[in-house]
Amino acid sequence: MSLKQTMEVMELLEGPKIESSGIINFFSDRGIKETEISIRKVKGEAGETKFIKIHIPGKNGKTKKGSAPTLGIIGRLGGIGARPHKTGFVSDADGAITALASAAKTAVMRKIGDNLSGDVIFSTHLCPHSPIIPHDPVPFMGSPVSITTMNKYEVDDQMDAILSLDATKGNRVINRRGFAISPPVKDGYILRISEDMLDIQQNVTGRLPVVFPITTQDITPYGNDIFHLNSILQPATATSAPVVGVALTAEIAVPGCATGANQFQDIEMAVRFAVEIAKAFGEKRCSFYDEEEFQKILSLYGSSEHLKTPGKR
Repeated sequence: MSLKQTMEVMELLEGPKIESSGIINFFSDRGIKETEISIRKVKGEAGETKFIKIHIPGKNGKTKKGSAPTLGIIGRLGGIGARPHKTGFVSDADGAITALASAAKTAVMRKIGDNLSGDVIFSTHLCPHSPIIPHDPVPFMGSPVSITTMNKYEVDDQMDAILSLDATKGNRVINRRGFAISPPVKDGYILRISEDMLDIQQNVTGRLPVVFPITTQDITPYGNDIFHLNSILQPATATSAPVVGVALTAEIAVPGCATGANQFQDIEMAVRFAVEIAKAFGEKRCSFYDEEEFQKILSLYGSSEHLKTPGKR
C-alpha cells in the first residue's frame, strides 16, 4: 500500500513555495542519502522551476556493479500550480506527485530491508507558478522551461527503460478514470504493448487493463507545430531507451489547470503500478518491448529516428 506516501507527498508539495531543504529533509527521514538526491533550480523564459532527481541503488544494480537494469521513473508536467491565476494544486501536478510518492515508497521499502534488485532513478520538476496555455478541448498547463530543458534534466543516460507519468485528462480519447498505459515507444517506433505490463496493471487495479491511443504526432518533439495529445511521450525524443507513458486519466476532459482535480486514489494506484514495474524490471521479469522483433522491424523498414528530431525546416 502506498497511500501514506501519496498523502505525505501531496502535503509536502502543496503550497506557493517549494523549499529544497524541506524536500531533502523529507527524503532523508525515509533513508535517502545526501548523495542520492539532487535539486537544481533552473530559470526559463516564463519563470523558474526546481528539478529533482533521486537515485536509489538496487542490491544487484549498476551502482553496485551488478547486472540488473536501471529503471527511470519520470514525473512529466508543466507545473504543480498556476499561481497567481489559480490557488492550490492543479490537475497537471499528478505526474510529479506520482513520481515522488513512488520514490518515497521505494525508499521506505529499502529502509525496512525490502530493497529492489535494480537501480531506480526518479526525476521530475516542481513549479507552483507555471503559465496556462490554450489547448483544445481544454486549457493545458505551460512550463517555465522548454521540453528540451526538461529532457536534459529528467532523462538520464543510465536509464535502460522509462515510465513517463503524466496527467492526461485534457482529451476525449481516454474516458476511463484511473490510469492507462501507452504502447512502448523506441527510436521513432510505436511498438506492441507489453504483456508483462498488462498483467501488472490488472493485478494492481483489479480491473481489465486500459491502454491509451497514441499517434506518430505524439512521439515527435514539441515545437514542430503538430498537435500532441500532451507531453507524456516527450522523453522518447531524448533517449534510445524504451518509454511507456503512464497516464492519470478521467472520464471527462479536465483542464490541466483545474484545481481540486487530483484524485489521490488514482495517484496511489499509479504509484503501486510504478513500484511493481520497478520490482519486476530489476528482476528481469518485465520486458518493455520484444527486442528480437524490434531488430526484425529495423531490418525490414530501417530507422525511424528522424521522428525524434524537429524535422525538415
